Amino acid sequence: MAEGRSRFLDPDHPFFRPAWRRWATAILPLAWAAFELVSGSPGWAILFGAVGAYAFWILIVKGPTGGSSP
Repeated sequence: MAEGRSRFLDPDHPFFRPAWRRWATAILPLAWAAFELVSGSPGWAILFGAVGAYAFWILIVKGPTGGSSP
């Protein structure tokens, strides 16, 4: 991505330096999607599932680009 442009969910942002924050940001929407599905709200389940899947892909699978994460 071009320098100077911000990303919607940036794994290199200092907030996401601790691994537990990246995992929590990815897992909580997925857990909420499961709750919504069990509660009978498939629309909200799809929405939160998509957000959780995106966060999981960006923060966990791709992860930060530089340095080590504690």
